[in-house]
Amino acid sequence: MCELLGMSANVPTDIHFSFTGLMQRGGRTGPHKDGWGIAFYEGRGLRLFQDPVASCESEVAKMVQHYLIKSQVVIGHIRHANVGKVALVNTHPFVRELWGQHWCFAHNGQLSEFNPGPGFYRPVGDTDSEAAFCDLLSRIRTHFPDRVTGETLLPHLLDACASYRTRGVFNCLLSNGEWLFSFCSTKLAQITRRAPFGPAQLKDAELTVDFKAETTPDDVVTVLATEPLTDNEQWHTHQPGEWTLWRHGECVARGQVE
Repeated sequence: MCELLGMSANVPTDIHFSFTGLMQRGGRTGPHKDGWGIAFYEGRGLRLFQDPVASCESEVAKMVQHYLIKSQVVIGHIRHANVGKVALVNTHPFVRELWGQHWCFAHNGQLSEFNPGPGFYRPVGDTDSEAAFCDLLSRIRTHFPDRVTGETLLPHLLDACASYRTRGVFNCLLSNGEWLFSFCSTKLAQITRRAPFGPAQLKDAELTVDFKAETTPDDVVTVLATEPLTDNEQWHTHQPGEWTLWRHGECVARGQVE
């Protein structure tokens, strides 16, 4: 299985700490050695870095760790290939345009005998993950030719996620830069950091950050990951079927699909 990383914040925030922890799981403390990627929203733009090699050995990952990139919405992924060869074209996150916005998607899991019919969006690679993303966006485009809010989209997102879940494991993160949506099929965890901030220690690297020194009292930052990234904080474990919609670090909608 792969692992996911997501962030929603009310101010542009550096995700270097969480990214460092996740990268260790890509071949060093975990088996996810078949590529990695991370996408940062910056206004209407999207900065995307990908590499089809183990993240713990990737020179591109080392470069990203030295960049001071701040964003309010981030989606990251490390891959353990099940469907599709190890290649850049099959490396998450995947990005498409809809309504003049960059939509970004990452998936953890495997879908059995998943062959959706042709739609407006088509995969470039050969993963079930990209096929699901293209099918999802085609559904949205059919129902909503023009832009709508994340809350308006929710019933259609949940119907799609529920149908994909019947094919196997479907944990995912999705964003258009305005909000961050998550769906848990089997495994996902989340932490929201706000004042009073304190220190955090990574599980997978000898790195501790005192967030009190790095933040203001008004900051709100939510991090989602397949497995908790720190060992001295209380993470909320999502239940199978649980979904969330985040905006500016706050959960604006939450529920569960049976």
